[in-house]
Amino acid sequence: MRLSAIAIIAATFVFAGGVSLVAAGFSVSLVEETSEQGVAEALAENDLTWTSVEADGLHVVLTGTAPSEAERFKAITTAGSIVDAARVLDQMDVLDSAGIAPPHFSVEILRNDSGISLIGLVPASTDRMAVIKRLTALAGEMPVTDLMEAADYPVPEGWDRALDYALKSLKMLPRSKISVDASRVAITAISDSPTAKHKLETDLTRSAPGSIRLSLAISAPRPVITPYTLRFLIDQAGARFDACSADTEIARNQILKAAIAAGVDGKTDCTIGLGVPSPKWAAAVELAIKALHEIGGGTVTFSDADIALIAVEGTEQSIFDKVVGELENDLPPAFALHSVLPVVQAATAQGPAEFSATLSPEGLVQLRGRLRDEVLRETVNSYAQARFGSQSVHSAARLDDSLPLSWPLRVLTGLDALSRLSNGAVVVSADFIRITGDTGNPEAGADIARILSEKLGETAEYEIDVHYQKALDPILGLPTPDECEATIAEIQTSRKINFEPGSDKVDGNASAILDDIAEILQKCGEIQLEIGAHSDSQGREVMNQRLSQDRAQSVLNELRNRRVLTGTFTAKGYGEEQPIADNKTEAGREANRRIEFKLIRPEPVVERKTALDQLEQSGSEGASGETDAAVEADAKPTDEPQGTASE
Repeated sequence: MRLSAIAIIAATFVFAGGVSLVAAGFSVSLVEETSEQGVAEALAENDLTWTSVEADGLHVVLTGTAPSEAERFKAITTAGSIVDAARVLDQMDVLDSAGIAPPHFSVEILRNDSGISLIGLVPASTDRMAVIKRLTALAGEMPVTDLMEAADYPVPEGWDRALDYALKSLKMLPRSKISVDASRVAITAISDSPTAKHKLETDLTRSAPGSIRLSLAISAPRPVITPYTLRFLIDQAGARFDACSADTEIARNQILKAAIAAGVDGKTDCTIGLGVPSPKWAAAVELAIKALHEIGGGTVTFSDADIALIAVEGTEQSIFDKVVGELENDLPPAFALHSVLPVVQAATAQGPAEFSATLSPEGLVQLRGRLRDEVLRETVNSYAQARFGSQSVHSAARLDDSLPLSWPLRVLTGLDALSRLSNGAVVVSADFIRITGDTGNPEAGADIARILSEKLGETAEYEIDVHYQKALDPILGLPTPDECEATIAEIQTSRKINFEPGSDKVDGNASAILDDIAEILQKCGEIQLEIGAHSDSQGREVMNQRLSQDRAQSVLNELRNRRVLTGTFTAKGYGEEQPIADNKTEAGREANRRIEFKLIRPEPVVERKTALDQLEQSGSEGASGETDAAVEADAKPTDEPQGTASE
C-alpha cells in the first residue's frame, strides 16, 4: 500500500518533468523562430539582404560578407533594434575594400522646351541641392526632374570642374543633352543657324577647362533661302559665283562640277538650304552655266524659277542666238529665261549719272552723287543714319530731276547692300550697280546678290567684288587664348603695372596699361587666366605673400571695373617664392616686383574607356545627316599655369 503511494507520487513527478521539458523545448523553438524571422525581415527592409540570420537559443547569429565596414555596423544595429543587442552574435566578414572597383560617376542632363532632367550616378559629397537650385533658376517656370543616384565613394579628380562647366554651358543650350564624367563632357545640341552653330562651338571650346576632353555634336537646320538665288559670272577676272544655292549635296556637287568645267579655279562652295523652286534646280543651273561658258562671258542669275542671262558686251549675235535658243529648249518646264545682249554704248562727254556711298573701316559713311529731289535726299539720309548711325553719315549729294523713276529704289537697295559690309563702297547708275569692300561674314556676297536680285529683278546688271577677311569675322577673328597671353606679355615688355609703396593700390600711371590689357581681354572672351603677383625678398615673408595676394586681387578688380568678364580669372599672390632676378640688387628687386598673366592649363587626366565611349562606338550617339563638329580640348602637362609675362 505504501509502495503504491510512492510509485504514484514518483510517476506524477516524472510526468510533470516531461511536460515541463516539452513546454520548455516548444518555448525555445518559438523564441528562436520569432527572433530569427523578425531580424531577417528588418534586415531585408534596410536592403541588407547579403546577411544570413540563424537563431541559436536566445542568441541571433549574423553571418555573410559585408560590402563595407559601415554596412556591417548597420546590420548589427538593425538586428539590435529587434532583439536585445547582447543576444546578437557577429560572425560577418567584410569585403576587402582594395578589391572593390569604384563606380563610374556620370550624369546626363537633358534640356528642352518641357524642362530639365538629370539622370546618373554622382558622388555622395556632390551638393545636389545647389545643382538643382542652379537649374531651377535657369528653367524658370519649367520643371527640373532629379533622377540621380548617389554613391559614397571618393570624388574623382576633375568631377567638380566638369559638372560646373556643364551647368554653365547649359545656359547657352536650350535644346541639348550634356553627358558628364570626370574627364569628359559630351554635348549634343541643336542651334538656330549655321552661324549660331559656329559661335556655340567657339564659345564652348574656349570656356572649357583644360583638363576636360570636350566632344561637340551641334547640328544646325538648313537655312531657308528666299528668293532661292544663284549668280554665276565670267569676266576678265575669271569664272566665279557671287551666290550659290543647292537643295542637296548631290545637287551641290553637280553645280560645282559644271562651274569647274566653265573655268572656276580654287575653293568654292554652295549653301545647302530650303526653298528650291524645282527638283530640277541643279539641272537648270548646269545648263545655264554651260551656256554662259559657250558665249564666253557675262552673268547668269537665278531668282527662284526666273533666269536672267546677260552676255558680255561684244558677243556676236549669231552665237548669242544659238546658245540662248538651245538653252530655252533644254531648260526644265518650271524655269523662265530672259536673255540680254547688251548694245555697246557710245561714250558721252558728261558721263552717266551716278550715286556713290563709301563706308570707312571706322564706320563713317560719305554720300555723294545725284538724287532726284529733296524728298529722296531726306529719305536717303534717314535710311543711312538708321543703318550706320546718326553721327556717322555725311551727305554731299546734289539734286537732279532728270534721273529715272527707278533711281530711289536703286539707291536704297545699294545702301542696303553696303550695310552688309565692314567697309567698302557702292556705285549706283541707271543700268548698273557695283559694290566692293571687305566683310567678316563669309556669306555676305551671297546675301548681297540675293538682295539685289530680289529688289531690282533678275535682269538687273550688277557687279559684286566682296572679300572675306578673317580678322573682321566676329567669331573667327577672335584671338586664341595663347594669342591673348602673348599679346599681354608683349605689352608688359615695355610697361609695368606698379603700386603705391607698401600698398595694394594701383599707381595712377598704371591706368593706361590696364586699359590696354582690358581691351585685349574683352576680345578674348571666357579664358582660364591667372593673375599672379610677385614681390622681392625685403620684409617678412608672410607680409610679402599677403601683400602680393592683395595686389593680384586689386588688378583683378581693376579689370572688372573696365567691364572685363573675370568669372574665369583667379588672383594668386606668390610673395617672394619665384624670383626672376637677384634680390641683392635694386634692379633685381624691381624685376621681381611684378604682375604676370598666365593661362591656366590643368594637368591632363588619365583617359579610360567609359560607357559613353562604348555608346559612340556602337553608333548610338548622333544620327546620319546631322552636321556635327567634334572638338577635342587637349591639355598640356604642367604643374603651374603656363606662359610668361616679362616686366
